[in-house]
Amino acid sequence: MALDPALHATLARISTGTVTTVLLKKGLRNVWMRGPLPFTPAARSGRRLVGPAFTLRFVPAREDLATPESWSSPISTRAAIEAMPEGCIAVADAMGVTDAGIFGDILCMRLMKRGVTALVTDGVVRDVVGVNGTGMPVWCRGGAAPPSVAGLTFVGWGEPIGCGGVAIFPDDVIVCDDDGAVVIPKALVAEVAATGEEQERLEAWIVGKVEAGETLPGLYPPNAENRARYEAERGR
Repeated sequence: MALDPALHATLARISTGTVTTVLLKKGLRNVWMRGPLPFTPAARSGRRLVGPAFTLRFVPAREDLATPESWSSPISTRAAIEAMPEGCIAVADAMGVTDAGIFGDILCMRLMKRGVTALVTDGVVRDVVGVNGTGMPVWCRGGAAPPSVAGLTFVGWGEPIGCGGVAIFPDDVIVCDDDGAVVIPKALVAEVAATGEEQERLEAWIVGKVEAGETLPGLYPPNAENRARYEAERGR
């Protein structure tokens, strides 16, 4: 499912920190993926990336299934990449395994050609120099030389997964920036966008007051008096 362009533009202006705070106020505490951090130069560029989740799932390696021959199977990472829609963010459940790289330079180059926005995984990638050279933004736990089948079996895509201890469903929305990757449940995307944009405006106003020397109590978070000041100054 493609993300509405207006929602996409709004979410690209909202930090992952703000997203987690907005969702916390709605009772959702477990939305920040533990493990995936900006790894490639394209991920560390300062850009915030947004897209619907395209999920991939690995399970522990089993010797009769995790073989180099499995890369040619209809159920393979190669086949999954060809099913990815433009603009999605590929989110891979690699079970936190850090000694087997789930994607390398050739697969990441194909992600780029497919128009995939980013790769997020709680695992690692291989061929790090080559992956960096593709320009693919990758959030992961690092790099490792062994291939995926050394420690994992790929079992499918387009189903609910766990990544970094967080439940991810297909078409949930992923937001990635320098603080990591967070998920917004697809039913809450419009509400989070609206609430988050207002929070960003309020916090920008607060930053201005702090820069001017004002003290924090009653300002952050704003009490009724400072909320009224904000509303009045915003209305001018």
